[in-house]
Order: sequence, then structure tokens, then C-alpha cells
Amino acid sequence: MLFDRLNEGGPFFMYPLFFILILLIILIVKAFLQKGLADKNISLISSIALFAIVWGFLGQIIGLIGAFDAIESYGEVSAEMLAGGLKVASLAPVFGMFIFLVGRLGIIILTWIKKD
Repeated sequence: MLFDRLNEGGPFFMYPLFFILILLIILIVKAFLQKGLADKNISLISSIALFAIVWGFLGQIIGLIGAFDAIESYGEVSAEMLAGGLKVASLAPVFGMFIFLVGRLGIIILTWIKKD
């Protein structure tokens, strides 16, 4: 199911997002275990989470441009085909937003438990 969605959303954008999610989870766990480098880890997690959301929206824009080119060359398009294309174009930004929220939640927890 997960890999079907990754392929459906465009492997060029979805698989890097999947690896970014894994990297982000590893960094959050590492930050919990390493107490001394909290500021560096928080900054890195923040940057990677922001990259994920921007990468997802970049995938959507490129996908929509391709879809609009296809619609322009094809002519009339059914509502079902348009809805399917919009769904596919929305998968990468939704996944990017999910990754961003995971990163932000990790930052919130790390900041909360950080000892000054």
C-alpha cells in the first residue's frame, strides 16, 4: 500500500521524501540519545523538514505543469481524469507536509526536554 502510493505520486519526488522521513526519524532518535548537541540537531532537523515540504511542493508544481501540457495537447478532459491528476499531484506535497510535521514535533519535544 505504501509503495503503491509512492509510485503513484511520482517516484522521482516520493522516494527521496521517503528517505528524508527515515533520515529525520534517525536524527530525532539520535538527538534524544545525545544530550550535548541538541542545538545542532534541532537546526539540522528543522532544515531537513523544511526541505521536505519544499521538495513536495516542487513535485506538485512540476506534475501540474506536465498535466496542463497534456490537457492542452489532448483538448477536452473528463472530470474523472482531471480529479485523478489532481490527486496524484497532491500526494507529494501531502507527504512533504507530513514529514515537516514529524520534524516539527521532534523539535518541539527536543526543545521541551532540553536542559540549558
